[in-house]
Amino acid sequence: MLNILFIGDINGRPGRNAVKQLVPNLISEKKIDFVIANGENSAGGFGITKDVFDDLMAARINCVTMGNHIWDKKDSMGLIDSEKRIIKPANMPPGTPGNPYGIFSIDKNGIEIKIGVINLIGRVFMSPMDCPFRTADKIADEIRKTTNIIFVDMHAEATSEKMALGHYLDGKVTAVVGTHTHVQTSDERVLAGGTGYMTDAGMTGSFDSVIGIKKEIIIKKFLTGIPDKYEVAELDVHFNGVICTIDEISGKTIRLERLDIKYEKS
Repeated sequence: MLNILFIGDINGRPGRNAVKQLVPNLISEKKIDFVIANGENSAGGFGITKDVFDDLMAARINCVTMGNHIWDKKDSMGLIDSEKRIIKPANMPPGTPGNPYGIFSIDKNGIEIKIGVINLIGRVFMSPMDCPFRTADKIADEIRKTTNIIFVDMHAEATSEKMALGHYLDGKVTAVVGTHTHVQTSDERVLAGGTGYMTDAGMTGSFDSVIGIKKEIIIKKFLTGIPDKYEVAELDVHFNGVICTIDEISGKTIRLERLDIKYEKS
């Protein structure tokens, strides 16, 4: 069996601190073989930088997926284009920098195992993108030439779009787990064809907030309609994610374990 830990949207420094403290322990306690994290909010709540990426790698994360905030840091384009461990949404328009998928090798008990990772972005209530369904088909077909283990991060707003993709890819990929809303769902399950599914892995960041931003700022905006500079909240930090246990031969999911761990500074 193979255990993949997927971490829901890491939000700013509070989320990174939780990751740095908790991930090494989880790797040991839960016998984690590979770690994927959504990092599109990891730098101050918006985007990613090289320093932040290096911070995440030091916490023993193997691969970072992104989303609609991928280009929010002006100096990130070169990093995203050159760093193979960062996966962009594959259904972005042709010609955008970055890697549409990744295939990673790990050693487990002296045996090499390859893991495919796909990142997609939704189209419902989001900016226009290419079709995530057809894009997933094309890339999954390519990855299956190398491995049956394919993990999909579906970064989308609408639960219906995520669910539809999960059912569409059932039996074709190992797991489909959603990100973007920063609110964890309790619907983790294995679909009929053996694909693990969860609508949203949640957020690794402050729960004393509105999806990671200081609540006072967001409340004021709703009351007045006047925008203000967003600031990452820092209190009541939780680590959200899911552990996917996989049959490494068939690539099917055996079970999913949802994680919601309150982070206490050591």
